[in-house]
Amino acid sequence: MCCPADAAARCVLVLLLSLSMVDAVSAQELERNGEPVSPVPTVTHSSDAIRYRVVVDAPSAIADVLATSVDLIRWQDYGDMTEDLLDALVRETSAQAKEAAAAVGYFSAAVTVSIDRAQTPLTVTLRIVAGAPTRVTSVRIGVDGPATSDATLGASTIASVQSGWNLRVGDVFTQSAWAASKQLAVATLAASPYAAARLASSEARVDPDSASAELQVTLESGPPFFIGAIDVQGLSRYTPELVRNFGTLPPGTPFSESAVDDYVRRLLASGYFASVQARLDTNPGNADDATLTLSLIEAPPKRLEFGLGYSSDTQFRASANYSDVDIDGKGLQFSANVRLESKLTSVDLRLVQPPTDRGWINSYSTSIVHTDIEGLVTSTASVSTMRQAVDERNTPAFGIGYYLDEQQPSGGERESSHALYADAQYTWRRTDNLLSPTRGWMANVQGGTGIPGASTKGFGRVVVKAAYWWPLARDDSLYLRAEGGAVLADSRDGVPSVFVFRTGGDTTVRGYAFDSLGVQQDNAVVGGRYYAVGSAEVTHWFNPTWGMAAFVDAGNATDSLQSFPFRLGYGIGARLRTPIGPFRLDLAYGEHTHEVRVHFSVGLSF
Repeated sequence: MCCPADAAARCVLVLLLSLSMVDAVSAQELERNGEPVSPVPTVTHSSDAIRYRVVVDAPSAIADVLATSVDLIRWQDYGDMTEDLLDALVRETSAQAKEAAAAVGYFSAAVTVSIDRAQTPLTVTLRIVAGAPTRVTSVRIGVDGPATSDATLGASTIASVQSGWNLRVGDVFTQSAWAASKQLAVATLAASPYAAARLASSEARVDPDSASAELQVTLESGPPFFIGAIDVQGLSRYTPELVRNFGTLPPGTPFSESAVDDYVRRLLASGYFASVQARLDTNPGNADDATLTLSLIEAPPKRLEFGLGYSSDTQFRASANYSDVDIDGKGLQFSANVRLESKLTSVDLRLVQPPTDRGWINSYSTSIVHTDIEGLVTSTASVSTMRQAVDERNTPAFGIGYYLDEQQPSGGERESSHALYADAQYTWRRTDNLLSPTRGWMANVQGGTGIPGASTKGFGRVVVKAAYWWPLARDDSLYLRAEGGAVLADSRDGVPSVFVFRTGGDTTVRGYAFDSLGVQQDNAVVGGRYYAVGSAEVTHWFNPTWGMAAFVDAGNATDSLQSFPFRLGYGIGARLRTPIGPFRLDLAYGEHTHEVRVHFSVGLSF
């Protein structure tokens, strides 16, 4: 073996390890920082071997990576250690420790290694003086290719890549953050119509003397891609048309990863499929007519589910649900659901047709609901139909239903009413994520009427809702919510209880019991003709999953707008991002009742 002079120490180590590890080391290689390294040897027992232990004196940010980066630490349990081998490991330690420190942003670290041979086992002290962390002083992100000359599709995408860059000026430069930032930049560009985007070049100029790093990245956009045919694979029960009708991507639509993700999520939520994978043909030669391939696994059509749970709104709950998503061989869905709760009991039967070729889903339902909340006992039977668009970002819906209602306030008289109610609504969703938004807004407008002659009394009803998400800083976010509604009638007498308003609880005004805010009648809280709710919440995220929030809610329901008695609730809570939406656990104080209540909920209530 011939070794250059500047690599002599490393060659000695290799030779020594080769002689010492015959029949004791597996030939398998391990990975460290993406590079193959020598494995930790098998522990044997030799009476001539020496033993040592390593004491690390270093900042925690560096100490955490030393165990997998410094051979002296990795080999301290080796059973056949010799003096020569230990000396070789010690000589290698300084370079390895400096490399580990540089990986976490300390490029000027000073390393010393000392051995105390008076102790048994020998004590090797590895001391690292970190110095100043290297910080980013400039960032230049460029994009080459067709995106630079496309004002319609390219300009906004390039702006998103640049604004979404994670390793910003002033941040500590680390190898992991550098790699993750480049990966995110490519992914952001590839999530746009420029699906074949790639990293063209990158450079990090680090100056250890000034503890500074200058970053430069260039991406190649490639051509914009447009959706062509949708190739559906894996079907045996359903037709390709059923799958395509869930989509909102007609031929010629610019590719968008978020739109494809919405399509996939919609198919999974339909109940027809257990797995959905989407893949775009990113051959630049097919960019104007790129095939989107959907690979599906069909779910069993019949399901029977039972559940037990607890909600801070309606308390203990038991439920049973039977569903068959293909009762006629053409995708007609049937479900029957029974819920037994401390404050609510319901039975619901529903039929849902698969979407039409114009993207509409028709549903038909009948239900019986019995509640006992805040001294008011209600029983409502209904039969209704609704037509709703499959597109969740722009969602019109309209329907009609017939309602029979009875309510009995504690200490008051029983009231009966009925209504043939027709309504329409429209929902806008402009958020980065439909299930767990971090940026953007949502709005919903509803309007309906109890048809005169077919109802106990004619009335109108209007509801408006809005929500807004905004990142205040990298780890802080703001959430605002406002909603309100009105029943347009001279009084609420004769209006079924499901159309008037009560509020309070997990998703409205925290600090108050569920539906405890409304109009006091006899010994009960009944619904009012008007309601309004507002909320402001700031969340600090400790990591991408966990956060802590502070919030204030205000709202009430009343029969008169002239004296609207807003009730305040405020508190703190824990936040957890989950695949089904945010989980919230809140501790809230109701200013009017002087009570502290615990609230928890999952998903969006919008």
